[in-house]
Amino acid sequence: MLDKVTSVKTLKRLFSRFFVVEMTTLFLTLKTQSRMSIFRRLKEIGYYSSYTHAGRYYTIADIPQFDDHGLWFYEGIGFSKLSTLKATIVGLVNVAPAGFTHIELNNLLRLRVHNTLLVLVREYFIARKRIGSTYLYLNIAQEQADKQILRRQEQLSKVPKEVIEPPMTTIIEVLIETIHAGKAYIDPSIIADRLSARAVFITAKQVEHVFTRYGVNCEKKTIESPSII
Repeated sequence: MLDKVTSVKTLKRLFSRFFVVEMTTLFLTLKTQSRMSIFRRLKEIGYYSSYTHAGRYYTIADIPQFDDHGLWFYEGIGFSKLSTLKATIVGLVNVAPAGFTHIELNNLLRLRVHNTLLVLVREYFIARKRIGSTYLYLNIAQEQADKQILRRQEQLSKVPKEVIEPPMTTIIEVLIETIHAGKAYIDPSIIADRLSARAVFITAKQVEHVFTRYGVNCEKKTIESPSII
């Protein structure tokens, strides 16, 4: 293991070349196999572990340029000022003027968070309430939650009733997923969930719109070479 002064200099030199690294790289750089020793050295200069990729990636404190939500992404790897995914979701939901839906959080955090949301609700870190066809995730404090619900309802009252057509790339993804489903009945919400799991975010209503436009039979989700050009 390198001594304290040399370790700090070596880490700063490493992160000046590679903004984000894995633990295996840190082992080699500091010439140790002790995770505790690695974390002691990182703590001395300040560090973040990724909230994506199971916390596998690390960066030092002066590198991230966090956005207004306290998030920073580097080559698809997400970091948060609040460190963990759970803490990040709770922090975001607590201060959101109109709460968040799970799809909004998926888009914001760039990963699927549905299971984490369920855990946080069960553990009473956040609350949720069904608004229309989806759940709205809210501050656990009732007074704040009521304000968020009111704000969301105000927003919804101003939204045009027409469904916004998704981009062509997303339409193609819907049609491909539908073809893969074969002749079995597939609900539009299932197609939407499958695509969301692959970071292609679309609502069930938008899927229905695509089905209607391209002649997908809603009873049996089969299509006959629809033209998308």
